[in-house]
Amino acid sequence: MEFPDLGKHCSEKTCKQLDFLPLKCDACKQDFCKAHFTCAAHKCPFAFTKDVQVPVCPLCNKPVPVKKGEIPDVVVGEHIDRDCNCHPGKKEKIFTFRCSKEGCRKKEMMRVSCDQCHGSFCIQHRHPLDHSCKHGGRPIGTAGCTAARASESKPSGALNTLSTSWLARRLRWKVKR
Repeated sequence: MEFPDLGKHCSEKTCKQLDFLPLKCDACKQDFCKAHFTCAAHKCPFAFTKDVQVPVCPLCNKPVPVKKGEIPDVVVGEHIDRDCNCHPGKKEKIFTFRCSKEGCRKKEMMRVSCDQCHGSFCIQHRHPLDHSCKHGGRPIGTAGCTAARASESKPSGALNTLSTSWLARRLRWKVKR
C-alpha cells in the first residue's frame, strides 16, 4: 500500500490482477498480465493487423504477395498457373550436347568443341585426330600434339588399335637407349 501507483491491473475482464511488470499488447495497446499478454489469450480484436503471413510457392519457393481480403490459397494457385517458372511435368534435359562424329550417339552435359572445326564432340572424340578433323593439318593443343606424335611413330598395322607387343617393344627400345 506504500506504492499505490506502482503496477497496473490486467485489462482482461475476467482477471483484473495487479501486475507490477505488465506487458502491453502490440495490437490493441492495452496492459495485460503474464497469462493474458498474447493475442490469443485475451482474444484481441486487432490481432489480424499483426498476423501477416506471406505464402510461399511450393514449386519455386518464392514468396507470393497477398493483398488484404484475398484468400492465400487462391493467390498461390493463380501464381502457379501464370507466373511460376517451375513446372513439375516438364523436366529439363541434362545431356543435351550430342557428338558430331558419324556413328557416335553419345551426349555430354557440357559442350566439348574442337578448336579447329568447332564441332561438338563427346569426351572420346574431342581431339582432332579422334574425329578425323579435316580443318588444319596439325592439332593445336599439347594433348593433340602428343597424340599426333604417337600416331606417327606407330607401325602401319597398328593405326587404330594399340598392340601390347608393339608397346612392349617400344618401351624396351627406350630403356636400351
